[in-house]
Order: sequence, then C-alpha cells, then structure tokens
Amino acid sequence: MTTEASTPRATTQALIDAVRGTRTVELGHPHFTGMPCSPNHPGFRMTLIRRHGDMVRPDGGSASNEIIVTGGHVGTHVDALSHVSHDGLLHGGVDADEAQRGGSFSTLGAEHTPFLITRGLLLDVAATKDVDTLSPGYGVTAADLEASAERADVQVQPGDVVLIRTGWARHFDNPATYLGQADGVPGPTVEAAEWLAAQGIRTTGADTTAYEQIRPGKGHSILPVHRVLLVDAGIHIIEHLNLEEASRQGLTEFVFVMAPLRIAGGTGSPIRPVAVVAA
Repeated sequence: MTTEASTPRATTQALIDAVRGTRTVELGHPHFTGMPCSPNHPGFRMTLIRRHGDMVRPDGGSASNEIIVTGGHVGTHVDALSHVSHDGLLHGGVDADEAQRGGSFSTLGAEHTPFLITRGLLLDVAATKDVDTLSPGYGVTAADLEASAERADVQVQPGDVVLIRTGWARHFDNPATYLGQADGVPGPTVEAAEWLAAQGIRTTGADTTAYEQIRPGKGHSILPVHRVLLVDAGIHIIEHLNLEEASRQGLTEFVFVMAPLRIAGGTGSPIRPVAVVAA
C-alpha cells in the first residue's frame, strides 16, 4: 500500500520545500564582447541586430534582439570529450578523424555532456597558501589539493565535482595578465590530474583560461592535463570559472549545478554554474 509520505506529489513537495531553504552563488563570468579568450579559439561577439523602433507594430509594440558569434570554449564553459585527442584517438579509443567527418562529431559531442546536480567541492589552493593569487606559472600539485581538502575538512569522493581556486579570476579584467602568454598561468599539474582521476571524480574545473599549468612563455603549446582527464579518464573540464565570491563566503562543500547547451556534434558549451547552499 502506498502511503501519503511516499506518493510522487509528497516527494515533489518535499523537494520544493528543501529548495526554498537554499540560495545560489554564481561560479562563472558573464559573457561580453571583448572578454579574455584563449588564442586557440574564436572570441565572443554580441551586437543588437534589431533595435526598438526599427519595426513598430500597429499596436505600438517593438522588439529588440541580438546576434551572437562565439566559439564553444569562450568564457565559462565545459569541454566535451570530443575536444582533445591523443595519437589520433578520443576517449575510449574512438578514432578522432572518423568521428569528426562531416563537420561535427558523430560521437562524444557536446550534446552528451551531462547536466549535473551533484556534490561540489571548492579546493581553495590560494587561500590554503595564504595568498590572493598563486604565482604565474605555478604548478598545483596533488599535495596542494590534499592540503586544501584538509583545510576545508572535506574528502574527495567518487562522483564529486572538484573546483580549484588559484585566485586568477582577479585578473579577468586584464586580458594580458589573465591569458599569461608572457608570464604564465597557475594550474594543475599532470600529477594533480592523475590524483583527481584516481578519486573517481565526475568533473573538475578551475578559474583560468586553461585547466593547465602554463609556464612563462609557453602559451598553450601543449596541454597534457587535458589528455589525462578528457582522453584517458573521460572527465569533463570546466574553465574560466570565477570562484572569488565562493571563496569570500568560505564555501567548501555544496550542491553543484551545471547546465550545458546540447550542441549536437560540438566540442564544448557555455555554462552558468552555481553552488546551492543553505540560506
């Protein structure tokens, strides 16, 4: 016999009641024309294609709309598993050349990147080291991640989304510094990526243009962490996060929500990630 407490309506109401006692914290940047963008990708452009008054309806109503041109890896976004190959192979041994024929990916495209409502962790490496931002070109190690987890009193578990704060989002309004072509950008090392993969995480992200240690003067010439996570482990990567407000509020563990666009055959998607915490 089905009791009132176990009916679908009661379960839905319980979820609604739980959500009403929460608040959200933004974890990404807004998209705007001229925002910093990796030199490997086309930038974001938006302009009004119709303005109010260009066409006025008989009742006096008018509408405005825009045209948007952007790459899939611009601003806060998530990488699909089709984004990176190694020795001609995508994740799971898929032949990259065959998969990309026809101008879009027939497998591992962005439409398969999951919508996530799951446990999120903020590993605040900059705060753990008592600095506002890590040094340009600094390599975040597995030991750094373990120390940050200990500071936050959390343990990385299978299925988690792990977000790494370097403090680099503070430079977002200074593209030359933020992109680090000359001086470098801090980010996870291969060792750190392998440690995360060994914990069985679902997704990981950071507050930089590339989820990599970018050494001074090297730019995005090689991306070994992308190989470890996307190709070897099948773990999605989130880039261009803004974790400053989350850090200011002392967030460590939260419900992470991410909704990528279902771009069929694409290699990435803009997202608006949020942390859901108790009000």
